[in-house]
Amino acid sequence: MSQSPAMPLPTPKERRRLREAKSLSQAEVAAKVGVSRATVRAWESGHKHPRGHSRVAYAHLLAGLADGHSPAAPGTGPDEAGPPKSASARKAVATVAYDQEETSAPPVGPDPAAGPVPEASPDSASAPDSDPEATAPAPTAFEDPDAPPDPMAGPDPYAKRPIPSPHTPEAAFDALCTRTAPSLVRQAYALTGRPGLAEESVERAFQLAWQRWPEVAMDRDPASWVRAAAHEYALSPWHRFRRAHRTPGTPPAEAAHRAVLTVLLSLPPARRRTLLLYDGIGLDLPETAAETEATTPTAAYRLMHARRAVAEALPDVDGQPELLHRHLDALGRTERLRQPRPERVRLGSERRARLWTRAAIAFTALIIGATALTVRTAPTRYEPVPSPGRAISGVPPRMGPGPLSYEDEALREKLRAEPHRGPGRLLPVAR
Repeated sequence: MSQSPAMPLPTPKERRRLREAKSLSQAEVAAKVGVSRATVRAWESGHKHPRGHSRVAYAHLLAGLADGHSPAAPGTGPDEAGPPKSASARKAVATVAYDQEETSAPPVGPDPAAGPVPEASPDSASAPDSDPEATAPAPTAFEDPDAPPDPMAGPDPYAKRPIPSPHTPEAAFDALCTRTAPSLVRQAYALTGRPGLAEESVERAFQLAWQRWPEVAMDRDPASWVRAAAHEYALSPWHRFRRAHRTPGTPPAEAAHRAVLTVLLSLPPARRRTLLLYDGIGLDLPETAAETEATTPTAAYRLMHARRAVAEALPDVDGQPELLHRHLDALGRTERLRQPRPERVRLGSERRARLWTRAAIAFTALIIGATALTVRTAPTRYEPVPSPGRAISGVPPRMGPGPLSYEDEALREKLRAEPHRGPGRLLPVAR
């Protein structure tokens, strides 16, 4: 089997421009390359990069679009479209675009110089029933086999050893947590500026995902589901009432990171999150609006004002989205952020679920006891309320004793002067 070096690719913006120049949709490009529409959208946003046979087919398709040749009809596959006729022009365009990508943004996909990739044999390419993706591992419920790790996730410790295809919910959840947790912790740190709150937000988000794992596993993008939960918890306004969050967090050690974090924390939470999703992660505007639960014009308004505020505080990133992406991507990499362990997250989620279940049972039992006590002590018959009293006319008012006369006062003084008091003075005295 012959070996060929990995083919270079244009920048994500150039890929999208070439597709739109030929009036092709993402679904048509996905049908030509043999992948899903979500994968093509991730390639054009820079969130993921192709690998293996998909990379070769995608590079040939882009080179054909750059050369000016009309692509084949949708559904014909990447092999029938074929490379453009002018190989020298295709190589020049691909080399220039790849050089622009190397100088404008840090490489987040596989290194072209890392080594050769296997090339499909002519027999397998000409066979009608052959599938260029047949030899690739089966995709899981949460990731694309052709997609590299998250560009904000940094070096993947599991890159050198392939993760086996998960067959249990625990294995699928552990793989999702291992793959996306590092980038989510850095994103939460960029939103809050507090390492402890960032770690807590990501751990709570994964605990919630494990509690609702059937729903999350069937989601179109489980990583986006967990990311939205982590961002919402990190930006919750209730954290301001916690004693540990009443004082500002420790700023980063590097001056550049400190300046970027300061201007981010000065933005309103909605604009801060929109800027991170669009310029930091690489989502397009409709996806950013959907994740922030806003309309597309509202998301564009927030992004415009957030970029204006960042440009006023950091003049060097004005008009340079690639440089702003680098700053946001590097934010939090030098901090010592703890990554949640999948086993601990699952155990914590189950423990929290048991605690809330017991609390709900206790509260229900309390309501039942209060209801029973009320029924037991409630009166069993109706007792009419006494009617209020009313005044009776014709009765003279009650009179008190009046002032004493002169005779009455003299008698009182005589009685008081008597030596015998009490009942004894009423007895007759013998004379």
